[in-house]
Amino acid sequence: MSTELRVLVVDDDFRVANLHAGIVSALPGFTVGATVHSLAEARSAIAAAHYDLTLVDVYLPDGSGVDLVREISCDAMMLTAATESDTVRAALSAGALAYLVKPFDHAALASRLAGYARYRKLLSVPVVTPRDIDAALEALRPAGPSGANSCGSAAVSGSPTKDLVLRAVRDSPEALSAAEVSAATGVSRATAQRYLATLVGIGALRMQLRYGSTGRPEQEYVAVSGGVAAP
Repeated sequence: MSTELRVLVVDDDFRVANLHAGIVSALPGFTVGATVHSLAEARSAIAAAHYDLTLVDVYLPDGSGVDLVREISCDAMMLTAATESDTVRAALSAGALAYLVKPFDHAALASRLAGYARYRKLLSVPVVTPRDIDAALEALRPAGPSGANSCGSAAVSGSPTKDLVLRAVRDSPEALSAAEVSAATGVSRATAQRYLATLVGIGALRMQLRYGSTGRPEQEYVAVSGGVAAP
């Protein structure tokens, strides 16, 4: 049985939805179950399959994403441009575990997702201690990309393979896909993908999507210098 956390992405803009889905897919332990663009599509997807987490925009063509968060039983995070205080309070009251305001750095979402995975792990046992509860709640509010960058060098230098992957992306004049990193470093594609996801999570790399003329967009990676770059 798969232990990956299954995610539903809900955003009316298909490019933004694909971008968020790409960030989710890049992280170990997560899989995108579906990407939808309206409340109706989200409700149909949730009725048809199980999801652990839903990433929801507020502004949807047929209503508010806050209403969706209020009615679903799985966990949810808001990814939205809505900054009205009433909307923020409504989303948190409805049960949203996080509220990220667009545009945000790719690493910010990766960090929140990594924190969510820790939250789920800490609360995966039948009975938890008060310390477990505190740690789980703290995991939902990670230090963020700036905090990650402060220890990023130590994290990278601690693994020769991670350092090799990072150097390959930094030395390239263009963004690289996992397959291209694999070819440049000699490690397997799966290994390259794992380290690329880690480097995105600590803010050393940024993941973006490469759109071809046909087919699904491909994930590619660029180095971040002097802090986390904006998307």
